[in-house]
Amino acid sequence: MDDFALRRGHTYGMILIDITTSRPIDMLPEWSSQALAGWLSQHPDVQVVCRDRAGCYADGATRGAPQATQVADRWHMWRNLADAVERTITKHRSNLRGLAPVTPPSDIHLPNSTAVQPTLQAQDTERRVGRLADRTRHRHPQVHQLLAQGLDLRAIARELRLARNTVRRFARASDPEEQLVNNGTGKRPRAVEEFAVYLHHRWEQGCTNAEQLYQEIKALGYRGKPTTLGQYLQPWRSQVTIALPPPPPPTVRQATGWFLRNPDTLDTGEREQLQALIAACPVLAALRNHIRAFAHMMLRLGGDHLEQWINSVQASELPELHSFVTGLRRDFDAAKAGLTLPYSSGKVEGHVNRIKMLKRQMYGRANPDLVRKRVLLAD
Repeated sequence: MDDFALRRGHTYGMILIDITTSRPIDMLPEWSSQALAGWLSQHPDVQVVCRDRAGCYADGATRGAPQATQVADRWHMWRNLADAVERTITKHRSNLRGLAPVTPPSDIHLPNSTAVQPTLQAQDTERRVGRLADRTRHRHPQVHQLLAQGLDLRAIARELRLARNTVRRFARASDPEEQLVNNGTGKRPRAVEEFAVYLHHRWEQGCTNAEQLYQEIKALGYRGKPTTLGQYLQPWRSQVTIALPPPPPPTVRQATGWFLRNPDTLDTGEREQLQALIAACPVLAALRNHIRAFAHMMLRLGGDHLEQWINSVQASELPELHSFVTGLRRDFDAAKAGLTLPYSSGKVEGHVNRIKMLKRQMYGRANPDLVRKRVLLAD
């Protein structure tokens, strides 16, 4: 065995997988740098350790296998960059509202109606309301107040009884509204809203039977309940005119995809909106250039340019990207190796999913020793 990849086994510990054969080598009883260092010290033939950039892996590999080359996995670096990109676009999401809709709004007139009710309205510019929004606005100042007192994320998580990742998201957000950008209400959108245009069209044709409409949209992929559709249609029965809501502006997640995807995979509408977005916001234009440069390094294994890329990002006004490059600089050797050498743990992902299935089957039914045997011996 010359090289292997590390993956965290969230239930029982740490899983070590051979990169060449994509098969598990061992499963350690705990997820810690001490356990990893101890295992590596017993296997001095290890030459390459492919890992993500978790400090546990870096510390354990350094202490247990100083002779090995540590390689930061490219997929994890790209994922970390994607998180930074999404935070940057969230900060400048006001530019998304100015993008022209792909399809213009239109009005549909309903027959046999006697009253006028408020029409459907886009809520993107309204203040977010609801329990989720209220809770977010309450927790955000609490987290920042504790940060100002000098507490770290772990201590704040214990104090507020929150997950550390949740505390990290609050700490990174300069305003609580940045945490409420999924939709206009702070609530999950109803599944029936995806079929609004189709329902309006059928209603105009005179089909007002909720059961028939339910069967039609169910065939189109609707997975909600008939009662939800009935509640959605109820206000229409007393309306004279229903104005189709204008197409909502692109979401932060959609815009993030435009920046991260291969430009050749974007359709004409997406490409036009991306060009309009970067033309309206110089910060996002600079962000796109940095993303393309990093993708070029990653695809062509040009890790020798990593230092230059980091310096370029730090010289720009992109604080969300600064935290990403700070992590890269802290783990610079492994990051450079990941962008230079052909090693990657991507090929083991299918095997990791199978191991997760085995662990779920045996959760609460077996001790770690039995789970380890099944993971190592399963074909």
